[in-house]
Amino acid sequence: MQGVIAGFSVIAVVIGIGYLLGRTGTLGPSGRDVLSTLAFFVATPALLFETLATADVGTVFSPTLVVTVASTVVAALVFVLVSWLVLRRSVAETTIGALTASYVNAGNLGIPISVYVLGDAAYAAPIMIFQLVVMTPLSFAVLDTATAGRRRSLWRVFAQPLRNPVTIASFLGLGVALAGLPLPELVLQPFQLVGAMAVPAMLLAFGISLHGGGRPGSGRYKRDLWTAVALKNLLQPVVAFLLARYALGLEGTMLLAATITAALPTAQNIFVYAIRYDRAVDLARDAILITTVVSVPVIVTITALLAPG
Repeated sequence: MQGVIAGFSVIAVVIGIGYLLGRTGTLGPSGRDVLSTLAFFVATPALLFETLATADVGTVFSPTLVVTVASTVVAALVFVLVSWLVLRRSVAETTIGALTASYVNAGNLGIPISVYVLGDAAYAAPIMIFQLVVMTPLSFAVLDTATAGRRRSLWRVFAQPLRNPVTIASFLGLGVALAGLPLPELVLQPFQLVGAMAVPAMLLAFGISLHGGGRPGSGRYKRDLWTAVALKNLLQPVVAFLLARYALGLEGTMLLAATITAALPTAQNIFVYAIRYDRAVDLARDAILITTVVSVPVIVTITALLAPG
């Protein structure tokens, strides 16, 4: 349980610092937006490039990848259907909502939990790379098109992701890894230094947004929020467990890894993306907060039930 407690404790402390910054007005009225912009355009691309460029791509092609993709797609598609058929949200709002319901915190929670609970950080790799290489570029393509404000040609629709810094960094990093190019430490160090700002900047911006933001779930996205929480904290890990255990026959640590990974809460990245596109910001903020709180007993229970020995 040490990894679960450690991961959540670090996040809570940094978010708390962000809340104090918002409450005292230390960074001014634009502090949240400046931190989010810095994370989106500078720190996150640097982090993703360095992460993917040095990744062992072979770790992605494991049985847990199938579970990861399937459980993520199921949660996202269910939200899309509810959003379109019941909630009647726009394409951009639906996209942000689908991300809150399926995009897991594989970095600053998934890695420590993988190390302390599962014994190897590599268990977080499949979901991390799938999200960075597939989910993020596709989501940005939809969001860029939906928020463009005018009809675009087919060429501009497909070319739009190539102008997004997060997408560009992801594909460049993956290209380096696939080509097996060993980058010198002198080249990687600037990316490591700048990329180290990404997670703290996201968490601080998130903490700032909690001050004066209203009670979670009290706004127009109340139904969207609880739908996302139910899908993220309950449906996604259940689907992952059923697929891993009964479709793929996984047992022991592999079964635990697949289930815990799916049970991770919504990633802070989604809050930054919501601010960047100015869509469903309150939904992203509240979903991250509530899924993080709810995921603690969920992950503890999964660990107690499925941990080998």
